[in-house]
Amino acid sequence: MLTSTYIHMPRIGATVEKKIWTNGIKTWDEFMDNHNCLLIPPAKKDMIRTGIQDSRDHLDARNFEFFAKSLPTSEHWRAFREFSDKVAYVDIETTGLSPGSSSITVVGIYDGKEARTFVKGIDLDDIVDIFPKYEFLVTFNGARFDLPFIKREFPEIEFNQLHADLMYPLRRIKLTGGLKTIECELGISRAEETVGISGFDAVRLWHQYERGDEESLDLLLKYNREDIVNLKTIIDMTLPRFIENKFSQ
Repeated sequence: MLTSTYIHMPRIGATVEKKIWTNGIKTWDEFMDNHNCLLIPPAKKDMIRTGIQDSRDHLDARNFEFFAKSLPTSEHWRAFREFSDKVAYVDIETTGLSPGSSSITVVGIYDGKEARTFVKGIDLDDIVDIFPKYEFLVTFNGARFDLPFIKREFPEIEFNQLHADLMYPLRRIKLTGGLKTIECELGISRAEETVGISGFDAVRLWHQYERGDEESLDLLLKYNREDIVNLKTIIDMTLPRFIENKFSQ
């Protein structure tokens, strides 16, 4: 719903945006055609018209950084459709919960077609060159966990992309709990081998792999791949509800 968004424009807040929507004007095109019927000060209308033109220019140029900086982080999901052709669904596995005392074991990246896993001691460093290829990141609790972990170990990764941490918009449509709980509520199934595996099990599988159990690594990677592939399924299923909820607030 990026082209129905106004809060990224200078001096335009949620109250004005809501006023535009409640007058039946959703898209930028509709605003340009119908702004005369809005009871908004002329100077503010001028700012919005200028903001629309600037936004169109940045969107035409695929300037994702403009929207990443100007949109509130909690609203980055609004730009998903416009930048979904260069999206990375991201999930990591670690040896623990604290970036200060734990390390990354696996980074999974799914672009909507191919799921890739990068493993500590094998090819984990490759993510430094992989992440800049994407314009939009999708995670679950990634703002607090995955991305800070990655940034600590790989400070050269800029993370200038748009980022939708699905945990928060999912809460707004009453889908709460962990990723696996939400998958169950949405009817998303997992392979028999990975059903019931948790983040703590992922730590155990890694340690078993370090002791020479290659099958544990295979299972860990399968678990991680399901995480990232299911992120796409979740946003595909719930994005219309995010939009409906936003317009109805």
